[in-house]
Amino acid sequence: MRRLAPGVDTERFRPGSGGEEVRRELGLGSRPVVVCVSRMVPRKGQDTLLRAWPRVLADVPDAVLLFVGDGPLAPRLRSAAAGTDSVRFTGPVPADRLPAHYDAGDVFAMPCRTRRGGLDVEGLGMVYLEASATGLPVVAGASGGAPDAVLEDETGHVVDGTMPGPTARALIRLLRDPDHAAQMGARGREWVAAEWSWDRTLERLDGLLSGAEPVRG
Repeated sequence: MRRLAPGVDTERFRPGSGGEEVRRELGLGSRPVVVCVSRMVPRKGQDTLLRAWPRVLADVPDAVLLFVGDGPLAPRLRSAAAGTDSVRFTGPVPADRLPAHYDAGDVFAMPCRTRRGGLDVEGLGMVYLEASATGLPVVAGASGGAPDAVLEDETGHVVDGTMPGPTARALIRLLRDPDHAAQMGARGREWVAAEWSWDRTLERLDGLLSGAEPVRG
């Protein structure tokens, strides 16, 4: 068996795809933004982000945590974040506006974790690749195939999503060094364009169907 992952539309997910407009709509200005685009279910680790957030604010007081999406966990997350201006929720977002919401962030984070004795596990995590294509460094959880979507210390960091400490440290490191974070984001876009584009996926499929030597990845 050979794995054939889906591709990323790097024309759709790209820097400058509408993030400034989203920032204006949400009144974020130039504040540092950590964005999480995902369905709100326990595996995705939004609760870990919330538990990590006070530690992040201690080092980066003007930062904003932006949750994009909806799901069964949303009411509990909203309740836990009530009364703070540093955590925002967009609710469901139309597919055509997702690139702009990635682009509104400075860092992407989704510290997913494996649950239920390995029965509830992250597959690949296309959101990390979409964020990288948009030029964001990523913080991913060490669950299932999620680490395959990150080049450690090049395009982002893989953390233990069961605890807030590793997530907080990774976010603080990226937010306190925006130049380095931007370099990681640029490296991420370069990597996704080279290895995860739909053209690359079609090349792999063609190689598998023709019986040629499997291409890397």
